[in-house]
Amino acid sequence: MNISAELLLLITINIISAGIFIGGLATSIKFIETQIKRLEIKQDKHNNLIERMAIVEQSLKSAHKRIDKIGG
Repeated sequence: MNISAELLLLITINIISAGIFIGGLATSIKFIETQIKRLEIKQDKHNNLIERMAIVEQSLKSAHKRIDKIGG
């Protein structure tokens, strides 16, 4: 079986193109995963703040009730 130089060149170019495509895809996926991780960290901080604010609001309501009892 004789493979012509043109066919061998075409196969080589296609293999290189596929490698570049897969490498770019892997890089993109890694970048997206990094961005998702960063967003998860921000969301955790936000959720923590919401939980702390709920506790502060409860404490404030309790303090207002005690102040109202004292005042009158």
